[in-house]
Amino acid sequence: MRPHTWSRPKPLVSVAGKTVLDHLLEPFSSLPNHQAASYAFIVSPFLGENQIPAFMENQYPHLKVDYFVQEEMKGQSHAILLAGKHLHGPTIVIYADTLIEVDFSFLANETADIIGWVKPVPDPRRFGVAVVNKSGKVSRLIEKPKNTKNNLAVVGCYYFREGRHLLSAIQEQIRRGVQIKGEYFLADAINIMLESGATMRTQAVDVWLDTGTIDSTLETNRYLLEHSGAGRHQSPKWRGVKIIPPVFIHPSAEIHKSVIGPNASIGAECYINHAIIEDSILNAGAEVEDAALKHSFIGQRAEVRGRSAEDPPMILNVGDNSSVILK
Repeated sequence: MRPHTWSRPKPLVSVAGKTVLDHLLEPFSSLPNHQAASYAFIVSPFLGENQIPAFMENQYPHLKVDYFVQEEMKGQSHAILLAGKHLHGPTIVIYADTLIEVDFSFLANETADIIGWVKPVPDPRRFGVAVVNKSGKVSRLIEKPKNTKNNLAVVGCYYFREGRHLLSAIQEQIRRGVQIKGEYFLADAINIMLESGATMRTQAVDVWLDTGTIDSTLETNRYLLEHSGAGRHQSPKWRGVKIIPPVFIHPSAEIHKSVIGPNASIGAECYINHAIIEDSILNAGAEVEDAALKHSFIGQRAEVRGRSAEDPPMILNVGDNSSVILK
């Protein structure tokens, strides 16, 4: 996601009119007794430890949130261990770039010790996979398998009926030194729990969206726009504008003599003049004039000025506070 992650953490990147973090938090309203839930964010130094707390305090002041800074990138289990004081009772662990359509309400009656949400994928080698035995229970997890025989990828969302058992397993994992290339993976901690007799099952998801790259973020943007009912918008600020749904356009955007869509997301206070914007994301405060953009990602307060919207569409990836001027 560079250059965007040079200036803001990945969860604050925009897609379909909201940040990734907004989309990530939505399913948690379906948790049993969700008003009593507490949240632990493991953040990176510098950008994460500054911007994410500020965002949460502004957008979600009602949530109980603690923050833990992972100074050394030693993997998933190491990150979770930092938030050890939160690991008690029913616990959900979810990765920050995991966007899935999920309803957590069934957890009120769950009896399994562990649940891993899964989805079959064509090539599972960059994920972890679940090995399921004849009884339908998970016998072990394999992180980054070397072949594609088992394609049941774990999507980065886990439920633990008792968080203290996960904490004990991570501590044992680190004591044993079970790691891959210097990182402690959560799959290995779960395998330790399974060795100790914990029961684990899978929960299928139909929709698993990725925001780890520009291409995948734009694909996620398309899906969310198509399935959100995003349609035509109108504003007195938009003169001579043709809108091709689905689109998201923030009401504060100013648009003149342009074509927006399909699959375009236009952030707050964007300025667009004599432009064509298709299959693209413009973050807050971006300006595009005399240009045609397609499959592009334009950062906050970035500026793109072309020669003519009638020119062939450009594919651009422009970081925050940057300028692209075509002469």
